[in-house]
Amino acid sequence: MKSMLRSRLFEIEQESIAPIPAESRHGRSRELFTIWFGMNMTPLTVVTGATATTLLGLPMVSSIIAILLGHALGGIGMALHAAQGPQLGVPQMLQARGQFGSRGASLIVIVAILMFVGYFSSNLIVSSDSVTALLPEASGTALIIGCAVLSFVIAAFGYNLVRKVTALGAYVVGALVLVSFAALLANGDFWAQMNHGEFTWTGFLAMVAIGIVWQLTYAPYVSDYSRYMPAKSGTKGAFWGTYLGCVLSSALLMVLGSGVGIAVAGVDTMTGLHGLLGPGLGAAVLVGFALVAAAGNSVNAYCSALCALTLVETFFSGWRPGARARLVTSMVLHILGVTLALAAATSFASSYFSFLSVLLYVLIPWSAVNLVDYYVIRHGSYAVDEFYAADGGRYGRWNAGSLIVFAIGVLAQIPFMATPFYTGPAAEAMGGIDIAWLVGLGVSSLVYIVIARTAPALVRLDSDTGSGSGSAEPQLLGK
Repeated sequence: MKSMLRSRLFEIEQESIAPIPAESRHGRSRELFTIWFGMNMTPLTVVTGATATTLLGLPMVSSIIAILLGHALGGIGMALHAAQGPQLGVPQMLQARGQFGSRGASLIVIVAILMFVGYFSSNLIVSSDSVTALLPEASGTALIIGCAVLSFVIAAFGYNLVRKVTALGAYVVGALVLVSFAALLANGDFWAQMNHGEFTWTGFLAMVAIGIVWQLTYAPYVSDYSRYMPAKSGTKGAFWGTYLGCVLSSALLMVLGSGVGIAVAGVDTMTGLHGLLGPGLGAAVLVGFALVAAAGNSVNAYCSALCALTLVETFFSGWRPGARARLVTSMVLHILGVTLALAAATSFASSYFSFLSVLLYVLIPWSAVNLVDYYVIRHGSYAVDEFYAADGGRYGRWNAGSLIVFAIGVLAQIPFMATPFYTGPAAEAMGGIDIAWLVGLGVSSLVYIVIARTAPALVRLDSDTGSGSGSAEPQLLGK
């Protein structure tokens, strides 16, 4: 049994963007839980949590409530995307063809690729910085390249090894996080500063929004992993495994970050955590974070390769990329990610990483259209084989109605945006609170429902008989 498991882990995955056949379906909700629990075990999560008590100036209790509320709410939308994987058996962004048409979906896929590569580069930098904080003489360039090589090797083998490595990382860093909490709770400065700060609705709602957006960021990923779950029994497990894993880990680390922010005010968060833990234990935690972040980066690499293959296949219909195409694509994306990471100190890279926040505004309307179409309009009934048709099949090359809704959703967010380079008038009036995500979700969902109900031909519902692969009714709460 163990030798069989090892052979599966180190056997290069042959599947890519084609539907996963029934005989290849496997997996349990516990495995998805560990993937997404491990994905958030990075210093970036801790640093983001510290925003609550440092930049936003909230007291500790208010910070905890805002963090928990934001992640709990945002996780619902994210996990609803994950529940589509077992039903349809294809990567998340390829599903967009069912709403936007084969070529219309390519616009969304490009945005997702940019986001994946950006986060991949960010994690390379985070991993390198964690080590150089302990060993200043270490070469940042060598560390970034080394972390990328580790990621490539894991992503090259594919789904099974990515899943296993991320699960192991969850256990390793999970233990280190518990130790970190123990050190934090034993620190007198933490308890003395518990009520430091001032509750404001601006700060509280901003932290809630950070949690919601953090969860929605994972929406383009989740079906890439849940697509291997059994079609008839995996939907419920995909939802809860993904939801609990992603929400619990991100909320846990952000609460830790907010506590560190109070205990070591005025000090860099990870440096402060190192100081709380002491030289030996602090070094172990930072190195553990760095290794897990580097290995877990294979999740970004794996998903970005699937997105890139989806984009290329759009213009070479009938091509079915296999393992070799996935490996070559992954290599190219790793080189691109390393290049961006090495250029992090330049103004170009700085602007690029700021641009990542804008990409989320673009993905919000996609998420709304996808969820409404899947759960409210078509009830999970798609002819998956026609996603690959040269002419787009019943979904066409360009779905005018969905693209109109997408444009409306993006435009509706502009007055409510709050970014380093642009703040809309509505956001300014609310003291800098960014609720663009809420406006984008609400407007896009409502407009799409209206169009689908009143002008179904505009979103190509008139040609959808609901037959074909993936046409069963989704069973979110049943077996």
